[in-house]
Amino acid sequence: MTREEAVDSVKANVENENLVKHMLATEAIMRALAKHLGEDEEEWGLTGLLHDIDEELVGGDMNSHGKLGADLAKELGANEAMAHAILCHNPAHGIPRKTKLDKALFCTDPLTGLTTAAALVRPDKKLAGLEAKSVKKKFKQKSFAAGASREQISLCSEIGLELGEFIELGLKAMKGIADDLGL
Repeated sequence: MTREEAVDSVKANVENENLVKHMLATEAIMRALAKHLGEDEEEWGLTGLLHDIDEELVGGDMNSHGKLGADLAKELGANEAMAHAILCHNPAHGIPRKTKLDKALFCTDPLTGLTTAAALVRPDKKLAGLEAKSVKKKFKQKSFAAGASREQISLCSEIGLELGEFIELGLKAMKGIADDLGL
């Protein structure tokens, strides 16, 4: 599967513009993580891009979310490792996260929301002037972007990253596609 095919499938299956932006942000961070960790950037990026492809199709049914997504990804040409990461990123399934790819997707998913929220409370509503220390400060405020699971983000330790390093890497990756994110 090419990135273009994956993007076309996302556009065909996802109407919510903010969800598409979340998927693009997840892709960017996953690519940066792969590069940092010496993993396959294309595989990791496409996994991030496709991880929520089924969210609208399952109508919010968290018992189905990830299952259909993994199947759709496989139909596009994703390998088993990619499909497994998409499947187990939803904790509702209770499927253990075994590989670095699984663990990276799981901790990256909520980081995009926290980072986006941190940008949106800035006067300019842009990522450009946002610093990692500000995101980390927001991380400590449990009521801020409450839907972004701090426990999940903290699991970056399972892929060998300290929280500050993970936030810095994620912010830099999102800044690299700020125009696509409208931030």
